[in-house]
Amino acid sequence: PVQKLVDKIAGIFVPVVICIAILTFILWVTLGGDNAVVQGLLAAVTVLVIACPCALGLATPTAIMVGVGKGAEKGILIKDAESLELAKKVNAIILDKTGTITEGRPEVTGIQWLNNDDTAKNILLSIEKQSEHPLAEAVVKHLDGVATTALSNFDSITGKGAKANHNNETYFVGNKKLLAENNISILEQLQKQADEWGKLSKTVIWFSDSKQALSVVAISDKIKETSVQAIKEMQDMGIDLYMLTGDNEATAKAIAEQTGIRHYKAEVLPQQKADFVKELQQQGKTVAMVGDGINDSTALATADVSIAMGKGSEIAMDVAKMTIISSDLTKIPQAIRLSKQTVATIKQNLFWAFIYNLIGIPLAAGILYPINGFLLNPMIAGAAMALSSVSVVSNSLRLKWKK
Repeated sequence: PVQKLVDKIAGIFVPVVICIAILTFILWVTLGGDNAVVQGLLAAVTVLVIACPCALGLATPTAIMVGVGKGAEKGILIKDAESLELAKKVNAIILDKTGTITEGRPEVTGIQWLNNDDTAKNILLSIEKQSEHPLAEAVVKHLDGVATTALSNFDSITGKGAKANHNNETYFVGNKKLLAENNISILEQLQKQADEWGKLSKTVIWFSDSKQALSVVAISDKIKETSVQAIKEMQDMGIDLYMLTGDNEATAKAIAEQTGIRHYKAEVLPQQKADFVKELQQQGKTVAMVGDGINDSTALATADVSIAMGKGSEIAMDVAKMTIISSDLTKIPQAIRLSKQTVATIKQNLFWAFIYNLIGIPLAAGILYPINGFLLNPMIAGAAMALSSVSVVSNSLRLKWKK
């Protein structure tokens, strides 16, 4: 956006300078007395030489180039310069849970079978093997060594789980919402165990046939060591933080309490994440979305600034304008600070470019000649014009030394 504005200014600046040069020549010829034509020609040429649209043109790209390079050094890949400019304005950040706040390496910590009957575990394994969800991988790893069985009509249900048929019976694996939608009953012994695991911030997965829940699975995903520090840092910067997760209410609440996040939503579907981004934008907020999975891609595309975790899915990284290579949330405050430094540098560059023109052009036209007889040498004007570009580039390079 800044570059577009500068390009418009440069488009006006060049013809204005040519007009000033012509006007200078006419005034010298009219009012200059002896050698008026020669002096007028020299003054007109000096005006053209000292004018520096190149400094205006260099102000933004040099700062952006250094900013993007510095971001790469810090492990922040910036694909779109606009996101680097916008990041300083961010006042609301939406965080995904799994793989963003947590490690993204879920592990099964317990399975409770209805009446301790685990004869259907081969069906559970077979369904999870066909699923692409990280939680499914955890179940597959835990049931390693169990034989698989033939399934038919496998169907992945976005944001809820999966289902498949085996021996004319339909089986479901997913969250509680999936079971409720299919009128599947949950006996008290399984519900009680699920509630206990939920309070311990564990993700709960249900396995059922078409009538009742057969088992409940607890999956644990550790909070990253740096997440709590990063969340505090962002809140100290005056940014509103929101956690959106497809996980259950109890787990979401536990994670929010452990990390200090005040606003969270549980059991959120991918489209609902994007809708929430729009809702915040309608409130006048500049929104950044941080995620790592396929289910975050719609929200990432909707946000003003989109940030993907480097250890997440390729779709998320492809959609996002920034990628945190290490998936460390502390890089986000660094990216915001880098944005502020880069935009400040752009403004300083534009100031120097304008101040050179503001002072140089009247001097070149001979504004001081009636007062003290001073006329600017065209060679000095050439040096001043070059110096304006050097000062802009040098000021941009100062970014490299900032922390």
